[in-house]
Amino acid sequence: MTNPYATPMPPAPRPPDTRPLRKRVVVWVGGSALFITGVFIGTAGNDGQQQPVETKVKPATTITATVTATPEPGPTVTETVKAKAKPVPTVTVTRTAAAKAADSGSDTGSDSGAGEDTTGTCSIVSSSGNCYSAGQFCRNSDHGAVTTTASGAAIKCAYSSNAWRWTYA
Repeated sequence: MTNPYATPMPPAPRPPDTRPLRKRVVVWVGGSALFITGVFIGTAGNDGQQQPVETKVKPATTITATVTATPEPGPTVTETVKAKAKPVPTVTVTRTAAAKAADSGSDTGSDSGAGEDTTGTCSIVSSSGNCYSAGQFCRNSDHGAVTTTASGAAIKCAYSSNAWRWTYA
């Protein structure tokens, strides 16, 4: 290990050139020939004479263009008619054969509700064919519509709790 405070060692001597002398001579001769050729070509074009550069001032050309455009047709004014905020869908009530028979049959006086049909009494049904109930989400086409639940309670599609939901009417 060497002492970092000691004087530095001199660099190692350069090894002698390993190329043979004939290769070094060829490089020098080739470089000299290129230099002499460049000097010869550079001076051959001039012949030692300076030729003045003549500049002729040409008159400036002014071009004037005239463009004639046909006017574009003006805006079309149309009357704006304000539409209703939301179209209300028509509500149709479908009754099944059992409900018709219960309505046309004789009343026995009992109020058990056996004459009501619990399926098929709602006018608006979901995509799967089931009746909606309060709290379910409404379709876009049902906004503002009124229908009944499977038990017969009236519900309306209204905006509530940041969403369109079926609520009791």
